[in-house]
Amino acid sequence: MCVALLTYADLSARLNISREAARALARRRRLPRSRAEDGKALVSVDLSELRYTPRPRIGRKAAPIAAPMAEIEAFKVEAFKIEAFKIEAFKAEIARLEALAAGARLVFERERADRLAVELLQAAAETAAANAWAARLEDEVADLRTGRQAGGTTAGAARRLGHLAAAIVGADRAARR
Repeated sequence: MCVALLTYADLSARLNISREAARALARRRRLPRSRAEDGKALVSVDLSELRYTPRPRIGRKAAPIAAPMAEIEAFKVEAFKIEAFKIEAFKAEIARLEALAAGARLVFERERADRLAVELLQAAAETAAANAWAARLEDEVADLRTGRQAGGTTAGAARRLGHLAAAIVGADRAARR
């Protein structure tokens, strides 16, 4: 039972491992540690009981840089193709929507023209009716002014004038609607 106080550097030299591995080994095996006067850590190790064989280092193989670069370039080309396809699809969709909008505009303009034509015909009919009504009223006023009446009496003229005034008021109310 030979107990030795070794620094991590000395322990690593004896076991042929790195200093960090020696420190991790002391921590894992819970070896007693203390501080030397110079501030370095000392580990109490029983070298007869310490059976440690270092594991062989597993080195990573460095991948050649050309293969990943080729993959990146292939990905870029594929992404560009996808983007170009998406752009073409969007352009086709825009063209389809523009054609649809043009068709809808034609239908809207046709319906608007039809509605305006109906409104114009209604206005023309109302104007013709109003002109006929005005002509009839003018004839009645002219008859009243000249005194030509069917009955020839003054009472009849007054009554006829009252009907004429009522007709004018009715026509005015109808025109306001």
